[in-house]
Amino acid sequence: MTVRRRSNPLALAVIGLLYERPMHPYEMAATLRERRKEESIKLNYGSLYSVVQSLEKQGLIVTQETRKDGRRPERTVYGLTERGRVELLDWLSELVSIPAREFTQFEAALSLMPYLGPDQALRMLLERARRLETELVGSQAVLEQAGEVKLPRLMVVEYEYRLALRRTELGFVNALIRDIADGSLEGIDAWRRLHDSLEAGTRPDIEGEVRSWNAGRPS
Repeated sequence: MTVRRRSNPLALAVIGLLYERPMHPYEMAATLRERRKEESIKLNYGSLYSVVQSLEKQGLIVTQETRKDGRRPERTVYGLTERGRVELLDWLSELVSIPAREFTQFEAALSLMPYLGPDQALRMLLERARRLETELVGSQAVLEQAGEVKLPRLMVVEYEYRLALRRTELGFVNALIRDIADGSLEGIDAWRRLHDSLEAGTRPDIEGEVRSWNAGRPS
């Protein structure tokens, strides 16, 4: 029976941990934090317990025992079912091999950026570039620390990926900043007119701007 594909990386992390050994949710969270996986996978206790309940309902994990240690609350230990093991390997293989269409917040912001106006957008992009540079320094420091303690590259490969993404993004942002600042961005005049109309409370002639743009483009 085919399991419905999920998009929650935390669910994948949970069945991955149970692939190693049975655990209770608190141990799962502690293990993920110890391995610093919360920097790549969004983690909080509320969502973790919801994920565990959902996985158990789907038959991917199963309750193995309930432990009571002294005055601590009872803790339910979960194990991975055979169906869960198959789903882990299938789901992970799919994520590694097939590029997914990801709708990032920055891409959404770029698609709606004309509402800000060129000057404000330029200020915001400069701020983003500054923050990206700070993040790059931090990520690079993590990789350097990993090298100092002789961690194998496999344990920090997600940091390498994040660093590569951020470097590429910073290059894109800096190029966009230059094009806006020097006025060479195609369509910037129409962008200013659109924003001026919105600021003045009048209806922008978007269709007219598009027709004018298309008429001026080489055939």
